[in-house]
Amino acid sequence: MRWWDIDPVLELEKDLFPEDAWSRGMFWSELAHSRGPEATRRYLVAVSGDDRVVGYAGLVASGEQADVQTIAVARDQQGTGLGGRLLTELLRAATAFECHEVLLECRVDNVRAQKLYERFGFEPIGFRRGYYQPGNVDALVMRLITASDSGSAAGSSPVQGTETND
Repeated sequence: MRWWDIDPVLELEKDLFPEDAWSRGMFWSELAHSRGPEATRRYLVAVSGDDRVVGYAGLVASGEQADVQTIAVARDQQGTGLGGRLLTELLRAATAFECHEVLLECRVDNVRAQKLYERFGFEPIGFRRGYYQPGNVDALVMRLITASDSGSAAGSSPVQGTETND
């Protein structure tokens, strides 16, 4: 993801998360930490054949721990496997950052996302009450411990059929 992707990402963000959408400033702040030798973030976008942003995802790394900040897929692309491809790329980034644990929060009412994360090996470890505001919706906290003998947090399939711009 680059600065010129922020406007289309914000449109998608507001459509998918109307109550708790990120602001322009939040995306700018995240992107400010995604470049250079001291980068601690990885953000990417998925672009359709007609150059429309149809998904995005982000990860932050700190020491041996990474946190999935966001994954979003346009409504007309849900169920196509795009969410899994974006998550695969985030897990590859976690591996590149040498993280051995990946955490995320997911709305307790977002069963579709929970099933995706479980397919990748994430396990529930707790709740954050009232995490999503202003709706006061609880977050399910999930964790993936990477296999120390494999050296990889990600599956073996690359993102296919999706252009990622970083």
